[in-house]
Amino acid sequence: MFVDEITLKIIAGTGGDGCTSFRREKFVPMGGPDGGNGGKGSDIIFIVDPGLKTLIDLRYMKTIKGNKGVNGKGSNQYGANADDVIIKVPLGTTITDLDTGLVIADLVNLEDKAVICKGGRGGKGNKSFATHDNPAPKFSEKGEPGEIKLIKCELKMLADVGLVGLPSVGKSTLLSQISASKPKIAAYHFTTLSPNLGVVKLKNHQTFVMADLPGLIEGAANGVGLGDKFLKHAMRTKIICHIIDMSGEEGRNPLDDYEVIRKELNNYSEKLGNKEEIIVANKMDLEGANSNLEQFKIKYPTKTIFPISAMHNEGINELLNYIGNKLAEEKTTEIYDENELESHMIFKFKSEKPYTIEKVNDVWVLKGKEIERLFNMTKFNEDEAVLRFARKLRGMGVEDELEKLGAKRGDEVQILDYIFEFKE
Repeated sequence: MFVDEITLKIIAGTGGDGCTSFRREKFVPMGGPDGGNGGKGSDIIFIVDPGLKTLIDLRYMKTIKGNKGVNGKGSNQYGANADDVIIKVPLGTTITDLDTGLVIADLVNLEDKAVICKGGRGGKGNKSFATHDNPAPKFSEKGEPGEIKLIKCELKMLADVGLVGLPSVGKSTLLSQISASKPKIAAYHFTTLSPNLGVVKLKNHQTFVMADLPGLIEGAANGVGLGDKFLKHAMRTKIICHIIDMSGEEGRNPLDDYEVIRKELNNYSEKLGNKEEIIVANKMDLEGANSNLEQFKIKYPTKTIFPISAMHNEGINELLNYIGNKLAEEKTTEIYDENELESHMIFKFKSEKPYTIEKVNDVWVLKGKEIERLFNMTKFNEDEAVLRFARKLRGMGVEDELEKLGAKRGDEVQILDYIFEFKE
């Protein structure tokens, strides 16, 4: 089964909790704090495995969750970091953050790997909070929650040349003639249900990879038929080889066929529409092919056209030699602009409050990443930890903002799923 698109929820590991502990020795009755820090949670890392050809191994993994770091202990024992979670994917896998629409990683080299979600840091033990003013703190932190992302993994096959065209124009037949690939071939539409790859070797020992992409139809770029599932694979190719049934044996007009596919390529992506293109006039052994070819050349006099018969292996060597020469000249182009990549985004920080406050059904709802992170890392069963939490909120200006909005002492304030009383 060929699986080339998967949606996953990724949850990195939470950091281990810090420890609240004091030295307890026979002759040291007033020992100082010795609580160790927690370990870091698992990162979720995607790496390339050249042995994989599809994303089928991820098909039933709806959620991937990292492990929590080990908690710190007394006697200054730090918790161990959790082992990272390694996910293996095929070469050519693109990973997109569905919340932002940005590409997190495009794994196109054998050694590529990417940290998709970072594990949370370990919580600090009470020794780390010791200061001159408070040499014996009676609190520690919980571990930081790991990152959570909803991602889409797409396999965009790596090929130098992509064969495109309407169904049953001879793409699979051509690929079978020029490589060791054994695609399924039959005289009905959509015989090919997944892309086929073939390695072509020329007499000068030059090699290149050719992909037979399943038949497109009108509206493919908008999801009609099977085409939108496979146009993505053409994005990585250097050359588009457009196969046309020049005989029109199924009652179709070769000119109309060509224009339908050109429209779909441009609708899917401007970059795809602008790729180097070669026209392959197939089925030239059939009646009517020569006259149709003449009409085609009249309308498109500047196009590079190779008349062939894939069935009878005629004209193919000239085509392959031309492709080999063009590939030697062609430079690899990136398929993503910088503004589509998460790693290339530059964020401008404004002097805005790192939180929002709104009143919902008489409850003041407080939201903000920094506040929620502080809340999740606070041990509310330790009095000093609660006082520190309140002090941090006051330092962020939350108390003043609540009063400015009209909050009264005794009102309820909600952070995440927890409700507190607003008081001195």
